[in-house]
Amino acid sequence: MTGTTTFPGRVTIPVERYAARIAAAQRIAADQGLAALLIGVGPDLRYLTGYAAMPLERLTMLVAPAASGARASLVVPRLEAMPARGCPAAAAGFIDLRTWEETESAHGLVADLVRDAAATRAASPGGRPPSLEVGVSDTLWASHLLRLQEVLPAGFGPASTVLRELRMVKDPEEIALLREAGAAADRVVDAIASGRLVGRTEADVAREVRERLLDEGHDTADFAIVASGPNGASPHHGASERVIGAGEPIVLDIGGPLGGYGSDTTRTIWVTGGDPSRGPDAAFLTAFAVLRRAHEAATAAVKPGATAESIDAAARDVIAAAGLGDLFIHRTGHGIGLEGHEDPYIVAGSGLRLKAGMAFSIEPGIYREGAWGMRLEDIIVCGTDGPDVLNRSALDLRVVAGV
Repeated sequence: MTGTTTFPGRVTIPVERYAARIAAAQRIAADQGLAALLIGVGPDLRYLTGYAAMPLERLTMLVAPAASGARASLVVPRLEAMPARGCPAAAAGFIDLRTWEETESAHGLVADLVRDAAATRAASPGGRPPSLEVGVSDTLWASHLLRLQEVLPAGFGPASTVLRELRMVKDPEEIALLREAGAAADRVVDAIASGRLVGRTEADVAREVRERLLDEGHDTADFAIVASGPNGASPHHGASERVIGAGEPIVLDIGGPLGGYGSDTTRTIWVTGGDPSRGPDAAFLTAFAVLRRAHEAATAAVKPGATAESIDAAARDVIAAAGLGDLFIHRTGHGIGLEGHEDPYIVAGSGLRLKAGMAFSIEPGIYREGAWGMRLEDIIVCGTDGPDVLNRSALDLRVVAGV
């Protein structure tokens, strides 16, 4: 589906922001000695231009010369000219639109734009020819990259070295969209937990989750993990035809983009089937209490200057101290924004220091293979003096009848 970041009735990204983002990216690219950034279809292109282009075998690419004030060009196949022309950066005149015909070489056009930019920079007063090194968006299809390498004798590296720092720190409007997405997902969790679960298949519940996410305004429902009983021990379980029974837990992990920005939340539910004797046993309740403390400890540790690994350790240390460390089998969190998983990653070994505006999940889990799993996940924004929790649904173990 092709579109922009303009959504009626929602927070929108101010159009001037795209000009500022492109200029900042060009400045950083120049500082890194690059000749240009070559941004294909994907989240980087949407971040810089507002264009959620359709991924095709036909090349769409933003060519952003690494020079202050240089015009960036959006190269698009002619049949995609109308939606490209309507994206915020193009509609506002911040970038040039360069269309190509079916019989032309789009990759050759990109190569010419890069060479022209390098020559213009060299010819400017005090200018010097930059080394012909270009940064390429991480999600560019290999087929496009290989064809670019055939026609452009240059060094190719990841554009993420330029865009990572920009995208990690969210603008106020990005945070507002993340908050709206989180609130919508919270309402879906509450609806599912209060409805019928026992006797339904995981896949049937997952279909309801997806429908409710769309009804709540999500662009797409990207995932609906409904992991019941022993399936909960698989963190990325695909909803199956297993029938949910009374007296077992369900890990419910749901999300997708709303206005381009993602939701991602996980809660743990126990269904009794209306029989109080089918509630959680002492071992499960004890483990869940540990999980809740781990989640709270990691959340409380969020502040500017804290390292990503220290947030991970805050959760992991609580679980390890309870003798369950081997059952926490993944990182504590991941960044979120235009991608469901992006920088920063909240993981051991990452010395990245948090900055105000960074958004990421806190989602410790405990998984006992063959028996059950449990996970609690919120999206957190690092505020100026602590955590800003975007999800507001109850973190308690939800013990429900489910009938």
